[in-house]
Amino acid sequence: MAPPSSSSATGASRMPSFNFLRTRSYVFRLPLFTRLIVFLIVLLWFLSLQSTWDVQEWGALVPDKIGFTTAYRTNTFPLVHLNFFHALINVLALTPLLERFESEYGTLTSLALFFGPLSTFPALLYVFIERGILRSNTAVMGARFVNIVASEDTKTSIANELGNNSIWVFLLLGMEAIRTYRTNPHLVIATYHIPTWTTPLMLLLVLSALVPQTSLLGHLCGLAFGYLGKFTPALFLTVGRDDLSWQTAGMGYMKFVAPPEWALRWIEGKLNLLGRLPHYVSVDQKTYGRFGVLPSSGGSAGGSGVPLGYVGSTQRLGP
Repeated sequence: MAPPSSSSATGASRMPSFNFLRTRSYVFRLPLFTRLIVFLIVLLWFLSLQSTWDVQEWGALVPDKIGFTTAYRTNTFPLVHLNFFHALINVLALTPLLERFESEYGTLTSLALFFGPLSTFPALLYVFIERGILRSNTAVMGARFVNIVASEDTKTSIANELGNNSIWVFLLLGMEAIRTYRTNPHLVIATYHIPTWTTPLMLLLVLSALVPQTSLLGHLCGLAFGYLGKFTPALFLTVGRDDLSWQTAGMGYMKFVAPPEWALRWIEGKLNLLGRLPHYVSVDQKTYGRFGVLPSSGGSAGGSGVPLGYVGSTQRLGP
């Protein structure tokens, strides 16, 4: 029998394979806030196994139950889940995107945004549409939207089918799509030029068509605020440009709702968070700039014609 050709051996070597050591290293290097979210999701799922306290009923986003004393639901609904499979899929989908976000913006900023506007804004939009426009009361829970229906005795019965993908996942995908659009405006398929910012929207439409009981409205609320988080009209003036001017565009409402950097520095210095908390990402340890990507080591030229790049080592200082 003839030995395998070098081309086939090369092709086999290029096939992706699961690397346990790299995966283990990635998990142990996850930043602090990402670890906290994963821990809370697992903890609340574990607590949902007992029957004394109904965790789903406590944390679900039920439109007609949102009031002054129950406003916490706009922050708790992404953390409670239907079952183990629901929680597991959400953790696998959310972890890499959340890790990237925290590495870019820092731990304190991530904490303030995800337990604030990045949860509350989509939740309030969903409640407004459900109650004010659709005159409905379809409740949701989990970082993935799940349809639950409020029964007459004010308890909730959970639907048999799960929704698909996370409100946080689609929110972060929307931000990544706008980021990609700034440098790579179109995805070319045959003779068609598809704007790259539409890729999460197309994914959402496909999943809504293929997966039963998927909350299209809930996902759209998350995706909309993901787009707004990085979008401004000035974005279209800087598409495809390599200079630093695009860093000041496409920030959207993020620059208004994110905590001021001076306040974060004061808190970090006062409490010595970097020295006390392992895997903490400081304001000064972010992989990227505060609202955009810093120049790469490839040395792209700025407006003055001087090559720009990292000064000194490019090794990441975060976890």
